[in-house]
Amino acid sequence: MAKMEKLALVFLLLLGTSALFVKCDDLDEDEATKEPEDEEAASTEGATNKHGVVEEEDVMVLTSATFDKVIDSEDIILVEFYAPWCGHCKNLAPKYASAAKTLKEHDPPIPLAKVDATENEDLGTRFEVTGYPTLKFFKNGQAFDYEGGRTEFEIVNYMKERADPLWRPPPDAVITLTSDNFTEVVNREDLILVEFYAPWCGHCKRLAPQYEKAAKSLKAHDPPIPLAKVDATVSTDLAKEYGVTGYPTLKIFRKGRVSEYKGEREERGIVGYMIQHQGEAAKQLDSDKAVRNYMSDDDISIVAFFGSTDDPRLQIYKDAANDMRDDFNFAFTLSSEARNRYKVNPGSVVVFNAERCYTKYEPKWHILNKDELTSEDISEFVKAHQVPLVGTYDSSTERRYSTMKPLCFVFYTVDWSFDGREATQIWRRKIADIAKDYKNEIHFVIANEESHEPLIKDFQFEESGEEMNIGILDEKQKKYRMEPFEDFDADEIREFLDNFKKGKIDPIIKSQPVPKKQGPVITVVGKTFDKIVRDNSKDVLIEFYAPWCGHCKSLEPKYKQLAKKYKSEKQLVIAKMDATANDVPDDFKVEGFPTIYFVRSGDSKPVKYEEGREVEDFSKYLEENASSLGKKTKEEL
Repeated sequence: MAKMEKLALVFLLLLGTSALFVKCDDLDEDEATKEPEDEEAASTEGATNKHGVVEEEDVMVLTSATFDKVIDSEDIILVEFYAPWCGHCKNLAPKYASAAKTLKEHDPPIPLAKVDATENEDLGTRFEVTGYPTLKFFKNGQAFDYEGGRTEFEIVNYMKERADPLWRPPPDAVITLTSDNFTEVVNREDLILVEFYAPWCGHCKRLAPQYEKAAKSLKAHDPPIPLAKVDATVSTDLAKEYGVTGYPTLKIFRKGRVSEYKGEREERGIVGYMIQHQGEAAKQLDSDKAVRNYMSDDDISIVAFFGSTDDPRLQIYKDAANDMRDDFNFAFTLSSEARNRYKVNPGSVVVFNAERCYTKYEPKWHILNKDELTSEDISEFVKAHQVPLVGTYDSSTERRYSTMKPLCFVFYTVDWSFDGREATQIWRRKIADIAKDYKNEIHFVIANEESHEPLIKDFQFEESGEEMNIGILDEKQKKYRMEPFEDFDADEIREFLDNFKKGKIDPIIKSQPVPKKQGPVITVVGKTFDKIVRDNSKDVLIEFYAPWCGHCKSLEPKYKQLAKKYKSEKQLVIAKMDATANDVPDDFKVEGFPTIYFVRSGDSKPVKYEEGREVEDFSKYLEENASSLGKKTKEEL
């Protein structure tokens, strides 16, 4: 019996082996030679993790749909907001991936993630992403700015420190003020910046992280400069007292005396501006010689003459100087010798013209002397005499002339060096002979043609070839060009100026060629702007873009899809214009790209579009605001 069992077993084994060979023979050649799957391969790029989201080189790829779920389930996580086209993001990518791999092995693991902010714009807006890459870490769901380095080593160490259960965020550097402590604090500080904000204000929310960073930097400055904030919706008495009508409003206080903050609203700008504003703007000059040495050869000099420091007008002068220190230099003296030299009484504020700008048609200096002097008196006086009859237009004076229109530019080789000064002055005096007849009507400046290539191009003088060219910029930023002339003729220049005053000269319009064909999105150029955008019979949505702008490129396919959707609506125009190659009218203010405006039919006033940038967002806005669509909806109902 045992022998029979052994034979049966051998038979079964042979049968199984034969079956195996038959099975292998039935396989396709490719499957038969296929390598066994590597378990490690399952966790490579593109695999999903415990959250069900894809990982690329150990970095989680988050989207609007998965973001909150992942953030809320992790004690700590670092997130990079990036743009695919960003060079800095590309440079960071391998270091970020290496750090992710290292931190994945930490106990407990510290995850790293990334978000394409151009595809997930809602997240970029939500976390105030204004540049790429932006890194933020989240601890127990709360967002913090990443302030570490960008090497693998620095990222790893930074995140390990913050993963420590004992780590706590540092206290806010910005001081919170209320009606109870405001006066005490601002009266105590030599210099303090105060922000009046509203908790619901979007601009305030965008400023907050920059303001906090600036506060940290200035807290470490020697001497420290404090930054504070006031919730103006709670401390309404303070908001009313300091004339707060919008948010955020920033004001500088010096021992309780207030002046306007005129600086930028990002960390570096705030820090630089406040450091620059330390100390009094008005410099004390101890002698007549010091006053003479202070006088500028190429700009106005503002000097106040006092009999003693007890004169109450001195503090008023200092306050005015602090308020205008961004635009002018101020000084004061107690020297009686200096007062006698310029024949002025104590308490006089004097604006001295630049020596090289003297002409026989204007005084060398202007005097303000009032017993009851105010800061407003000084401000108005200085601004009234801030430029000569014919000034020089350059980087230091450009801002001053920004509000002086019409402005007549006289382009030639302006050279204030020893060798070129005489020729420069000869031409300037010839222009002054003309300018005197247009005082209070047209402002005049000379400008070096070699230093103002963009202006020369805007006035279309690139091919002129003449020694001198003249153009006018008016209040609406429109440009008027005098035809190039070979020989200087004062009568011809006067004729050009008179014709400008009478409206007999057509402005220059910077414009690309008018398109021969149009797509779903109508291309507007400078020459067709009024015809298309200001057509009162149509609703117009227009995007102002720059060809190099990444956000504009991301918007392009959505904007085109929107135009196709409403292609049959003849009274609705979806348009775009390259704002870098065409003149943009003043009422369509463009400060960044893309900027979008809507003009309702029958109403020429443009309204800035500030809603979402998905097709659905645009559609909802148009359905609610376009008169043509609203009319159609009513007819259908």
